[in-house]
Amino acid sequence: MNEDIKRQIIIDNYQNPANYQTIKDNTYISLNSNNESCIDNINLFVKLENNLIKDIKFNGEACVICISTTSIMTKLLIGKTIKEAKNIINNYLSMINEQPYNKDILEDACIYNSIAKQPSRIKCATITWNSINNLLNNK
Repeated sequence: MNEDIKRQIIIDNYQNPANYQTIKDNTYISLNSNNESCIDNINLFVKLENNLIKDIKFNGEACVICISTTSIMTKLLIGKTIKEAKNIINNYLSMINEQPYNKDILEDACIYNSIAKQPSRIKCATITWNSINNLLNNK
């Protein structure tokens, strides 16, 4: 994918993030993803039902990379089973860490395939993915 298209997807998901909303519903699991070394502080709200991710919302303050990757993550994971979501997350984290991965299941998340070239941005691109992964690994 060309760099201009990647940039546009990132900007679109930052300026108009999907599923950006505060949830005050006790049927959602609330998680906080906070990066002490920068501004990233994202609250995730995850609704699990019958081994399925029914919904994910998020809010907070964060950099362009963190907001955009969280937006893309929510779109990818909503409607997936826990097993399917773990597979997507593991492939995403493998891609970020320059390991083999299945690009077909990552869709727009593939735009972060070169983030490892900017080591200071890796945590921005993975913080919410790791939070969801930790939650799902305990289910």
